[in-house]
Amino acid sequence: MFKITFLGTSGSAPTKERGLSSVALQHEGTVMLFDCGEGTQRQMQLFGVNISKVRHIFITHAHADHVLGIAGLLRTMSLYHRQDPLTVYFPEGYQSVIESLIKFDNAIIGFGIVLKGVRSGTVLQGEDFSVRAFKLNHSVTCYGYSFAEKDKTKFISEKCRKLGIKGEMFKEISKKGHITIKGERVYLKDVTELERGKKFVYATDTRPLASTAKAAQHADVLVHETTYEDKLAKLAKERKHSTSVEAAQIAKKANASKLVLYHFSTRYKDASVLLKEAKSIFPNSVVAYDGMSITVK
Repeated sequence: MFKITFLGTSGSAPTKERGLSSVALQHEGTVMLFDCGEGTQRQMQLFGVNISKVRHIFITHAHADHVLGIAGLLRTMSLYHRQDPLTVYFPEGYQSVIESLIKFDNAIIGFGIVLKGVRSGTVLQGEDFSVRAFKLNHSVTCYGYSFAEKDKTKFISEKCRKLGIKGEMFKEISKKGHITIKGERVYLKDVTELERGKKFVYATDTRPLASTAKAAQHADVLVHETTYEDKLAKLAKERKHSTSVEAAQIAKKANASKLVLYHFSTRYKDASVLLKEAKSIFPNSVVAYDGMSITVK
């Protein structure tokens, strides 16, 4: 189970209603940030995301609206006497940009910061989850990220009840792979099923890509940039962004459960036109707004 909170949902520049790009994922007491646009730390306070719980920051690319929040966030963490290390992930080649945000005012950061340049593939492996990076197509080098829980083996309650499996018997069959009940051997595979781990995918800024659909296969939540409406498809192509229709097509190809439209041009005071277009192709589409949260379980 994890919770996603949208801290900033505007593209390029903030508006009165929307901050700049950042999404927080809370999982088992820790927080991961996906992008960290200007003002992210204030958004975290507004929407109840604990700054001290951030362990990982995943940066898609080095445009200002996705990274400028790092400088202030690190200084506030240090002000609060943080001791835990922090890891910042970013596309290879951007280390000097991240370092400049850490060092620009000669502030003394009182905790360890690990910088990791990423390529496509697994970038973080936890006990029960993994984070993978995948290449996007933007005007600069850019990567999306997927967070996926590991599949779990789950006992089938009705079968176990009928066979009389209870208490310490669960430990025994889990350890040995089988158990004997009334002279009959019962195998673990006969009373369990595989429960698919939940998956979150974050893809911005980018043109629509078949590789994104592949990375997002069966995602429970796909967050895909939707900078423009369909009538501005030519502009989206020129600027290496996506339209609402293109995002919906990716979600459909990915067999995603939910599409969250994200990273809107400031021309849209009302994103209903984007939502209408997306829903015509992928009905389970929603528009992200600052402070929106989704619990996946």
